This record gives sequence, C-alpha cells and structure tokens, in this order.
Amino acid sequence: MTAAELAPAVARLGRTLRERGIPVQLGDEIDATRALARLGSPDREEARWALRIALKVRHADWARLDAILEGWTEPARTADPVRPAPAGMIDGKRPLRAAAAMRSSTGEAGEGDAEPAEGDAPGYSPAALLRHKPFEECTPADLAAMERVLVRLAARLAARRSRRLVPTSGRGTPDLRRSFRRTIATGGELVSLARRARAIETPRLVFLCDTSGSMDAHARFLLAFVLAVPRAARSTEVFVFNTELTRLTERPAPGAIGPTLDRLASAVPDWSGGTRIGDSLARFVAEHLPSRVDARTVVVVLSDGLDRGDPGTLAGAMRAIQARARKVIWLNPLLGDPRYAPEARGMAAALPFVDEFLPAHDLVSLERLVPHLQA
Repeated sequence: MTAAELAPAVARLGRTLRERGIPVQLGDEIDATRALARLGSPDREEARWALRIALKVRHADWARLDAILEGWTEPARTADPVRPAPAGMIDGKRPLRAAAAMRSSTGEAGEGDAEPAEGDAPGYSPAALLRHKPFEECTPADLAAMERVLVRLAARLAARRSRRLVPTSGRGTPDLRRSFRRTIATGGELVSLARRARAIETPRLVFLCDTSGSMDAHARFLLAFVLAVPRAARSTEVFVFNTELTRLTERPAPGAIGPTLDRLASAVPDWSGGTRIGDSLARFVAEHLPSRVDARTVVVVLSDGLDRGDPGTLAGAMRAIQARARKVIWLNPLLGDPRYAPEARGMAAALPFVDEFLPAHDLVSLERLVPHLQA
C-alpha cells in the first residue's frame, strides 16, 4: 500500500488525536504516512512505535494513543452502503492492518510474506502470528521465516547511544576546539565545523546455551537469535553445553543460520542428549571465565535448569560467574507457562546467583530481552 493510500487513514487518526487533546501537526501526519509506507515489517507493535515517533506523541500521551490504536486493530466491520466508513478505515481495513498489507501491494519482500486476509478476518500478518507462536510448536519452515526477524532483533543491540561523544563526519554537536584546530591547515580560515556525536555502545555478551534433550524444542530457535547477535555486538562469545562444554566460533552468513544449526547439531558432542549443567558451567569458570568475562560483561544462560549433576557444583559455578560479571541473566523457556515454578534442584540451586530470571519461549520474549542485554 502506497503513502497516498495510507494518507486518509493517518489524517483521520490525526483528527481523532487532536479531538482527544493530543497535539498533532500536518507535518507530523505526513511523516507518519511515510513511516508506515516504509515500515520494514508488517508488525503491529512496530507500526505503533512508528506512529508514536512520527506523530511526536509525548510519553504522557502514549497510553491514550495506544487505546485508540487498540480499537483500530480489531477486525473491521463490513462497511455500511449508506453510512460512511468509520474514521481510520481504508477500503474496509483498519490502518495498522492496511500497513501490514502494504508490502504485498508494493512487492517488497519480508518475513513470511503472504496474501493479506480479506473480509472480516483479524488483521494479523504471518510474521505477527509467529511472534506469539511457542517455539515448541514451530516447524523448520517457521525458523526460516523467523530468521530475518531474529537478525533484525539482534541488530537492536547496536542501536544504543552512550554518553561518550566521538568525532563524526555526519550530524552532531559542533566541536569548536577541533574546528579551530583545523584552521591551522587553512591559514586561519574556518572552512567547516568539526562535529561530535554520541558513540554507539555495544554490550559485551557471553551466551551459555543448553542443547540437551529437554531443550531440543527450543534450542534451535534460541541459537538462531544468539548466532545473529555477533553481527551487531562483536564482543560476543557463544558456548553450548549438555554433558560437555563447546565454544562456538562459527559466524553464519546472512540467510545461513538454518544450515549452520544443522552442522552444529552434528558436530557438537551429545547434542539433544543428557545434561550436566553444573559440570559444564564449572568447566567454563575454570577455562574461560578470567579471559571472557569482566565487569562490563553480561552473561546469559539459556536452560530449563533440569540438571542431572550435583546442585552444589552448579551453585558454585554460578556464584563465581556472578561475582565477576556485570549481570547474569537466566533464560528459561518453561517460564512462559504461568503454572511453572523453579522447583527443579538445578534451577533452585542457580537462582540465588541470577540477577534477572526471564522467559524465552517465543519471539515476543526475545524482543523483551534486548533492553536487558543493553542495560
């Protein structure tokens, strides 16, 4: 769908916001229309963020904007032949649903592209459905559809700006001291301003991924995300463990995460076999902790905590990791079930030395993980 086709819905949205006391200018509506037309994914959450930013909605008004958009993301009723279509409708579709259909009409490729739903069906795209689909229900075809989403998600790690200013050739704050220093080479004439911008701050990460049999339904999808992270955050180390610990050095090329996982499954000893979390993490502490982890490093353990070994060994390894790392995050796919309680002896032994205990059972949980990796 083109910007011209989206414009009427965005204009009606702007009018609705002004009626609710949220100031929106014409220029903001134009920016919002262009943002929706150029949206890189037919995803409802991304469309919401695009509208917040392009319409320059204040943080205090986000809740009211979201309430309006929630009403617009419900299935559209069939248009009455006499009465005009409700505000925000485009050809019988809600605006965010229309944005989801945009890529099929413009010919852009994307994750899980398919023909948009017609009639009164809810406006969910295939990519949006995958976001909430539990990993244990996903198929190899779903992994291929998710790969671009996972890569883009991992790339968010390289989007955080630090407070430190560094020289830049683009936009930024004028650096008068360096600008005047340049005039020495031009005979005292100020030809151009030197500028500084906030540096991109990429985190230092260490992933420890459980590939035992109990994690088999989740491991491939979690590793697809983990293997995409080093492209954005180069200071990233990835280890997998089951009964042994293996350091992964391979960095898959774009579009090759699936084949890379197949090679790893055949090369890593005892993949989808038993698990000794405590022994594996103790080996990591003995062989890699001093060189791979420092006070700036975030250590992420991906495991269900079902350990066959000595809980004391696991507790000792976790204690050593927490003492050296900036933060320890434990991702447990079982945490996505509201009935789950961390009562397994391995999980119970590790939990006192975990700073953040988070779920990792679908794409949405991984999206929520990214800010925790940056903090």
